[in-house]
Amino acid sequence: MKTLTLLRHAKSTWDDPVARDFDRPLNGRGRRAAARIGQWLADEGLGDGETAEGPVFDLVRASPAVRVRQTIEGVEDGLRRPLGALFEPRIYLASAVTLLDIVQGFAPDAASALLIGHNPGLEDLLLLLTPDADPLRGEAEIKYPTATLAILDLAVDTWRDAGAGCATLRHFIRPRDLDASLGPDD
Repeated sequence: MKTLTLLRHAKSTWDDPVARDFDRPLNGRGRRAAARIGQWLADEGLGDGETAEGPVFDLVRASPAVRVRQTIEGVEDGLRRPLGALFEPRIYLASAVTLLDIVQGFAPDAASALLIGHNPGLEDLLLLLTPDADPLRGEAEIKYPTATLAILDLAVDTWRDAGAGCATLRHFIRPRDLDASLGPDD
């Protein structure tokens, strides 16, 4: 059994006149949402083998985009400890196939992993890994909002065996589920 956690970057701003999409920063709500997700992780005590000082996940891979880096900072603030993320350029705007390839290459001894990136790749990966009958899958099919955390239990012994339908979605946590002020604007 392996545990894969997927985190979509928090809400970014389109108001900042950056030259490249890669450089877009988070907006205020995105910063608050990232911290709230980190706080939820701390409150739930999720992660294998964690201690007060130790990592929550055995490994963390993330897109190097500015909005992902700032999401990590927010999660770490809420969690009150570092995630120890390694940045993988292939995650930036990756397809589900590329993300699955990355997951299948995770270190065999890692029991839990966090992958932080972008849509539509993360949503498509979640839908690929979970069978149609998964009770929580419907929420992700509707929308995988920014700063949403999905925790999947993979019925595999090694990461290289991860594939279609191998996972059960244990949690699908949207920032608005934790704080209504972090929901979409009406």
